[in-house]
Amino acid sequence: MTRRGLLATLGALASPLLGGRPAEAASKATDPQWQLSEAEWKQRLSPAAYAVLRQEGTERPFTSPLNGEKRAGTFVCAGCALPLFSSKAKYDSGTGWPSFFQPLPQALATRLDFKLIVPRTEYHCRRCGGHQGHVFDDGPRPTGKRYCNNGVALTFIPG
Repeated sequence: MTRRGLLATLGALASPLLGGRPAEAASKATDPQWQLSEAEWKQRLSPAAYAVLRQEGTERPFTSPLNGEKRAGTFVCAGCALPLFSSKAKYDSGTGWPSFFQPLPQALATRLDFKLIVPRTEYHCRRCGGHQGHVFDDGPRPTGKRYCNNGVALTFIPG
């Protein structure tokens, strides 16, 4: 496990001890078609996807098969199938979560997150509001950004 992966895991485990607050609901959908009730989301998503997309949970690192996905294609929101990332922007960050250096245009919305006390920028699917992950300023060129995504919040479409 890399140092970054170890720090991410320790941060997730220490959050309750450090006064981190419980996850809030996902962002509001910008598309009225995707403003579903919580019961509708629970019916539509697996329990793991619901915990991440609708309750802003985090999957354990190194558990997503999408972390090792290397084929050409598009990563879409598991909640509404909006294309979020091209496989051309994916790279191995060593964190244990699928990572990208750039989203597709108009795919994401961001907001500040204080769950681990220190502010982080979290991002959501622009269409359905589903929580995807966090963006950091330690990614590769050309953007210098690392979009650290929960694999369960994505679906991969080859091509």
